[in-house]
Amino acid sequence: MSTSINWDLLHQEARAIMSKAYAPYSQFPVGVAGLVNDGRIVRGCNVENASYGMTLCAECGMISDLIASGGGKLIAVVCVDGSGNFLSPCGRCRQLLFEHGGKDMLLMTPDGPSPMSTILPWAFGPEDLK
Repeated sequence: MSTSINWDLLHQEARAIMSKAYAPYSQFPVGVAGLVNDGRIVRGCNVENASYGMTLCAECGMISDLIASGGGKLIAVVCVDGSGNFLSPCGRCRQLLFEHGGKDMLLMTPDGPSPMSTILPWAFGPEDLK
């Protein structure tokens, strides 16, 4: 299925879910929205924990939403901070995005959409396990 990317809608969805973030310790809410290859939009927000290592990144929530709602492949993602500015995922979350979107998945950056092959060069993925 060919799905066009509505970056404005993804940005709105990321901002909306960011408002649901649970960030009492860092005061740094994050929201993320992704377009799935079947046209669905999946979302996630960060959920902190007093034991900081147990904090869940927004991307973790979005990947859970992806799997729980039927799976599929991410083709475009927008991640935002508390002001709605585009945010770069951490290394761990880049790996999550690569696993479920591949090298061609697009991530919105302040400079425009960029493929995961640029965001996470030399990525390790499912194909490396064959």
